[in-house]
Amino acid sequence: MSKNLLEQLRQVTVVVADTGDIQAIEKFKPQDATTNPSLITAAAQMPEYQGIVDQTLLQAKKDAGAGATQAQIVSLAFDRLAVAFGLKILQIIPGRVSTEVDARLSYDTEATLTKARDLIAQYKAAGIGRDRVLIKIASTWEGIRAAEILEKEGIHCNLTLLFGLHQAIACAEAGITLISPFVGRILDWYKKDTGRDSYPATEDPGVLSVTKIYNYYKKFGYKTEVMGASFRNLGEITELAGSDLLTISPSLLAELQATVGELPRKLDPAKAANLEIEKISVDKATYDKMHAADRMATDKLDEGIKGFTKALEDLEKLLADRLVRLEGEVVAAH
Repeated sequence: MSKNLLEQLRQVTVVVADTGDIQAIEKFKPQDATTNPSLITAAAQMPEYQGIVDQTLLQAKKDAGAGATQAQIVSLAFDRLAVAFGLKILQIIPGRVSTEVDARLSYDTEATLTKARDLIAQYKAAGIGRDRVLIKIASTWEGIRAAEILEKEGIHCNLTLLFGLHQAIACAEAGITLISPFVGRILDWYKKDTGRDSYPATEDPGVLSVTKIYNYYKKFGYKTEVMGASFRNLGEITELAGSDLLTISPSLLAELQATVGELPRKLDPAKAANLEIEKISVDKATYDKMHAADRMATDKLDEGIKGFTKALEDLEKLLADRLVRLEGEVVAAH
């Protein structure tokens, strides 16, 4: 009897759930889970998580003190909401949760450090050790430098919005725990740029990019783990079977579970060891030069930061509106 694809994938790759939806995580029982501003914003709008949002807001109001403005309360609650979801997720999964630093700080090393340390302190206050949290930071040069410092402090990082080999090499040289190269967003860019409406999985530009990064890391013995992310279809996932980790949305996890067939391992450290690959050292000048030469990486990094920033602004508005309603309910109750 053939097994389903999800069972087979789990034998060669650590499967991670890419969602803030706690019920979906309970259903698929992944090892780890990743969140981002868009996912947290989406989850915060679901009726079943209203309690988490309200509790976070009321606690922030209390902690902010009597004279606090609405903006101050919302800012405090906003900082805590991703951790509140992270704590719920950690009750279900055996592994780690990824929690993202504010995307608006992507080009500010010092501000990223401050925010990351604050997130870790919040988890610590709730009894969660550093081994169970990955701090997610955008793969800008400034973000990679912040992550390098955090790793030396024992704070593990997941470098996201990663589209090019230059970003991946810079992360590996900085001793980062894990990277999340984006498969589907690379495909989106190429479809738009070439006018093609599809690519076979073996020629998918996102698949090729992650395969290249994986082979580079394994060839040169880097410890940094590769976690393919942002999938658009099943073929992208099956072509990357064997990657250290893959973070997959609930809808695609369901599809993998419902599909029976053979799943051969595609990525393998032993195969990578025999490949002819040129070693590149990436300093800031090399990073900037390679980034400027890679139109796709330049476009998608910029677009990704803007997209996460918009999600954060939407979340702040949602929290502000909810606070007004909660305060109205308190007044009405008295």
